[in-house]
Amino acid sequence: MKVTLIDYGAGNLRSVANALRAIGIEPNIAATPEDLAETTHLVLPGVGSFGDCMEQLTRRGLLDPIRDWVGAGKPYLGICLGYQILFDSSEESPGVAGLGLVSGTVRRFALTPGLKIPHMGWNSVIPRQANAGNWAGLDAEPYFYYVHSYFPVPEDSTVVAATTSYGQDKFAAAIELPNLLACQFHPEKSQEVGLRLIRNFLGL
Repeated sequence: MKVTLIDYGAGNLRSVANALRAIGIEPNIAATPEDLAETTHLVLPGVGSFGDCMEQLTRRGLLDPIRDWVGAGKPYLGICLGYQILFDSSEESPGVAGLGLVSGTVRRFALTPGLKIPHMGWNSVIPRQANAGNWAGLDAEPYFYYVHSYFPVPEDSTVVAATTSYGQDKFAAAIELPNLLACQFHPEKSQEVGLRLIRNFLGL
């Protein structure tokens, strides 16, 4: 197994790398297409803006390799922005196209009196299929750590693997496709429950 973290210059690489090491995986870091050689599992962590992420991936020549990887159904874990860029576009960066691999748009939380934006801290997640697949060994309503102001809205609700509620919004906390898991929360910051999710994804 060769787990590769995508380095686009602004991602939360250290935390994700440390989480992988905690479960016995020494990650490979990829900042160029050549760094992807012999990869078995691709992980794209995300911190920053939608537009900056897409720009940096393009500059480093990583955009098409990622699109081809996910399009081919190879194992992919997307975290935060690594989840959002799978979609067509984002209200955060008008006019900037995402990967377009999952139909839908990334939207901002509605302004609501008393609601803090960004959504930051621990919140419950309700998996569509609790204690199965990537969610095996987790509670029916596990808690994960969030830091975000935007969330994807998939056009096809069947891809939604888990939901979370915040204010008036109930949003897609995670999606699943064959060999793909992408989540808005940060499993690498979610202690043992997050490590368990990563282990499940990697088949450990």
